[in-house]
Amino acid sequence: MKHGLDYARSAASWAGVSLDEAQCNLLEGYADWLASEAIPAGGLGPREAERVWDRHIADSLTFACGLPSDGVVVDGGTGVGLPGLPLAIARPDLTFWLVDRGGRRTRLIERALAILDLPEVVVIRRDIYDLSGRFNGLVFRGALPKGEIPASAQRLLAPGGTCVVGLSRRPETPDVEEVEGMVQSLDMTMETIRVPDEVLDGPAWLLKITNSGN
Repeated sequence: MKHGLDYARSAASWAGVSLDEAQCNLLEGYADWLASEAIPAGGLGPREAERVWDRHIADSLTFACGLPSDGVVVDGGTGVGLPGLPLAIARPDLTFWLVDRGGRRTRLIERALAILDLPEVVVIRRDIYDLSGRFNGLVFRGALPKGEIPASAQRLLAPGGTCVVGLSRRPETPDVEEVEGMVQSLDMTMETIRVPDEVLDGPAWLLKITNSGN
């Protein structure tokens, strides 16, 4: 049975990322912060302390499978930094914008950044619908309804940019037929990705959208 960092290493390896000792130390620091500050502040449910690694940190690291090779990645509706902070630790070559409309949540994230010292991470208090610009990558982990993601991806992704969405932790294949129609109508492409059961504590599904237009 895997524990703690074993989950993180497994997820990162599956996503094509290698974690060194310094990165593992940062992930441990983030896990400690989630348990000691974020959960007591209501950023995650009170029962989540027991599964911070598998359900949150490792799950977030699987999103690295669809990240761009360079540039800026926006984590929309980041909450307490999921998936953006684990991804920023795993991919320090990218710049991450952690965007959330909640002042309490953004202040919590700023506290985490002060502890972890991650210079390539920017915290922005804003609704994702009000964010402007074109970015190399987007990640959404339960922040938006599936039906609203294609339009946001088309608006915010630069040409060739990618958006990774957490779809489900259930074994059955998620229904993405409606989303696929929206994606195609916006001149984008999509791929449904199954994370193997042995990577996390069970099945997981991701959606990768690529902006192939202008």
